[in-house]
Amino acid sequence: MRKPNAFTLIELLVVISIIAMLIALLIPVLRATKERGQRTVCLSNLKQLTLAWIAFAEENDSNIVLGIAHLWSGHGDPSTGEMVVITRGWLGRAFLPQNSRDRAVMLAHEDKGALWPWIKDVDIYRCPRGLKGHAATYSTVVSARGCTVEGTYYEKFVDGSSISAVGKRVGSTVLRLTKLTDILSPGAGQRAVFIDQRHIPSGNDFYVHYLYPKWEWHCPPPIHHNGGMTISMADGHAEYWKWKGRETLNYPRERIPMGNLFSEVFAKPAGEIRHENPEPQTEDGMYDLQRLQRATWGRLGY
Repeated sequence: MRKPNAFTLIELLVVISIIAMLIALLIPVLRATKERGQRTVCLSNLKQLTLAWIAFAEENDSNIVLGIAHLWSGHGDPSTGEMVVITRGWLGRAFLPQNSRDRAVMLAHEDKGALWPWIKDVDIYRCPRGLKGHAATYSTVVSARGCTVEGTYYEKFVDGSSISAVGKRVGSTVLRLTKLTDILSPGAGQRAVFIDQRHIPSGNDFYVHYLYPKWEWHCPPPIHHNGGMTISMADGHAEYWKWKGRETLNYPRERIPMGNLFSEVFAKPAGEIRHENPEPQTEDGMYDLQRLQRATWGRLGY
């Protein structure tokens, strides 16, 4: 009698098992490929932003554009959530969490930031792996004319009335940068400008201390590109940094409200009311912190 042309139950189970195994092997490869593609886009965005940052300075007597920390302060109108604008920074109000991420609405907004004349594409301001809802994910590091940090500046009177924060010099290194010509030692290829946080920072540029070997509570090290982050330098190139320390990757984090979205911060220790600035306890963890501090300030202050 002729054998029917059909799979037995055992043969079907074997085939299904093989397909499942192939899928299990393929999914990580596809995820890795997708991540590498998104990382490439992110690095390209950072490079374009930094070239625009350089172009702005070259057209403004070497003066560096203000950082995001100078865009708003306080809590604004509680009924609308609108922040108080101080002065124009590189990123405009069109990108703030309170506003719509609708492309047409953003393009119609009058304030898209000081770099918009060079980069008129809202997608350049956001990493593909950014947190949902955030129209921008990049921020300048705090030394790039951001908010003032202890030990990095002195106050200078301008025109006999207003006060300007001038970066301190340690040898040939200017700590807080206000002009392109401040970047002497180390050179522009080693001084950071933009960093991808996955979200708009909660009220500041990306903040790292100069005088202390610790992280700032509201600026944990970004983790989004395969256990690392992306960062750009003042000569216009961008880099991918993979964190070395397991400690860096495993710090407890939490999300806090920011407008109608959330930003990521270090989690408060159990039983504590206030957040703390964690200090690395391992050699690799300290390496990660100091690498970013050196890129930010040009040197360590401790």
